[in-house]
Amino acid sequence: MDTAKARYRLIDHAPEGRTEEVSVLRGNDVAQAAKCLIVMVKVGKKQTRHVLAVVPGDARLDLQAVKALHDGTYVAFAGKDKAEELAGSVSGTVLPFSFDPRLELVADPALLEQPEIYFNAARLDRSMALATDDYVRLAGPRLAPITAD
Repeated sequence: MDTAKARYRLIDHAPEGRTEEVSVLRGNDVAQAAKCLIVMVKVGKKQTRHVLAVVPGDARLDLQAVKALHDGTYVAFAGKDKAEELAGSVSGTVLPFSFDPRLELVADPALLEQPEIYFNAARLDRSMALATDDYVRLAGPRLAPITAD
């Protein structure tokens, strides 16, 4: 983050991975939290893709929107072991960045309405607040509406 000249700050807090609870500990509005969910999409009979879906903390992921985005035939949340393998971190600490070429990063545009986003920094007891425009510049997510109404 420093070498990329990103505007960020670290926040230490009690260990917590649930979006609403950790937002209270950090002192941010839940809408500013980047909720990160790993989804498996079947495309045809033999191909499976994995998506790191990032939505505002106060929103629900629309699995059908993710499926439609990839012309999929089936969609579900990835199993815990697969999600942790692809994310490189344990459940509750998934970053809104993809470091694995098998994991496509998709963010809902509603998240980008916030000037700053908050997320656990790959551990349950530390979070990062990152300027949203720096997040987009560094992560390069595919932007698509993937939240449920």
